[in-house]
Amino acid sequence: MNDLDTMARIREACLELPEVVEKSFGGHTAPSFRVRDKLFVMTSEDGLYMTFKAGAGVQEALIAESPERFFFPKYVGSKGWVGARLDVEQDWDELAELIEESYRLIAPKRLVNLLDRG
Repeated sequence: MNDLDTMARIREACLELPEVVEKSFGGHTAPSFRVRDKLFVMTSEDGLYMTFKAGAGVQEALIAESPERFFFPKYVGSKGWVGARLDVEQDWDELAELIEESYRLIAPKRLVNLLDRG
């Protein structure tokens, strides 16, 4: 899969969620996704990985289960974020679920309720 397909899949999974906007992070040009101006998915400048917020225990479980796919990211790992390598075979259904879970952790309750009703 090429980088465009990978970014298209990430973009699709993020933008189908309520009130999500694509907006780069800081001085970066790589896509990042926000809800109410709060980040829930960031992609790396080189397109080799993305990071997302995870619930308690999820980060450790993912990394322990699949260290070739997931890692402890610099800067945000200590805040419960997980890195997912995009240059290896990934389970895109699982990544879409992890993206949605990251959204649920960041989005206001009203938007999460909209998602649940949808």
